[in-house]
Amino acid sequence: MKIKVDYDVCEANAVCMGLAPEVFEVDDEDNLHVLMPEPPAELLDRVRHAVRSCPKAALSLDDE
Repeated sequence: MKIKVDYDVCEANAVCMGLAPEVFEVDDEDNLHVLMPEPPAELLDRVRHAVRSCPKAALSLDDE
């Protein structure tokens, strides 16, 4: 699975970072960074929860 971000929609609310800080980071300038674009299987449940919880629906998962 690969994480995709629509940066035109993302407001860097940091909900994803709160749910999966190993995978998502919002810097001091309110920019979202995906630290693990293809997270390991043991983090997928948390990543899926973060994707579903994004207030702007800016995150998605691709089954590459």
